[in-house]
Amino acid sequence: MSQPPSSPPLSSDEKLQKLLSQWGVASRRQSELLISTGRITVNGVKAHIGQRANPTVDDIRIDGRPLNPDNRPDKRYVLLNKPRGVISTCEDPQCRKTVIDLLPPELRQGDMRLHPVGRLDTDSTGALLLTNHGQLTQTLTHPRHHIAKTYRVRVEGSPANHTLEKWRHGVDLGGQMTAPAEVTMLHPKAPALLEIVLHEGRNRQIRRVAEQLGHPVLSLHRSSIGAIALGELPLGQCRELTPQELKILLDLL
Repeated sequence: MSQPPSSPPLSSDEKLQKLLSQWGVASRRQSELLISTGRITVNGVKAHIGQRANPTVDDIRIDGRPLNPDNRPDKRYVLLNKPRGVISTCEDPQCRKTVIDLLPPELRQGDMRLHPVGRLDTDSTGALLLTNHGQLTQTLTHPRHHIAKTYRVRVEGSPANHTLEKWRHGVDLGGQMTAPAEVTMLHPKAPALLEIVLHEGRNRQIRRVAEQLGHPVLSLHRSSIGAIALGELPLGQCRELTPQELKILLDLL
């Protein structure tokens, strides 16, 4: 698969977490973790959050290895079918299994540093994108893009039509109305199975709305992110995006 062109070198001072993200080292959040844990140095001194640096004049290192255009890793784009109980982070202080642990060795070794794009609850399963393209991660997680995400949700009981209408039009969640959602009843017999399409990604939104409406979630599976669908990808397995899927994402940049 052909790789998109690399971003041009930066020629002025940038915040380190932004610089690391733009260079595909990690997401901004993960970059902050790298900085706060002392893994980043600038001119031989441990970096701090908010510090600025210029890669054309400063010696920036990750775990002692210099950061420069020549050793920047190729950009990779992966779709994972996340199992239940796996954490959607790169590292976990409690040593629980993370999505990075599910990747093949060639995507976990060296300077590849893939990171998840957004989050999927620990108790949820399904589609999760991982990449080392920091700019794409920032774009996909920015609210202005409203990328549709499709879920199959099993809930307690069988919601009545008026309950589903409330869900479709928006629910007051923590003092703020949720955006309209597409909610389709797939199997009405309790426990009911719903298909839900969201265009926003508030924390545990589906679970919180379902609980509020009196039909707590029993299982939640994300089947697609925009036009990128899991299809027959087995649980716990991953695949690289097709050129067509990749073009859809890169066109957002």
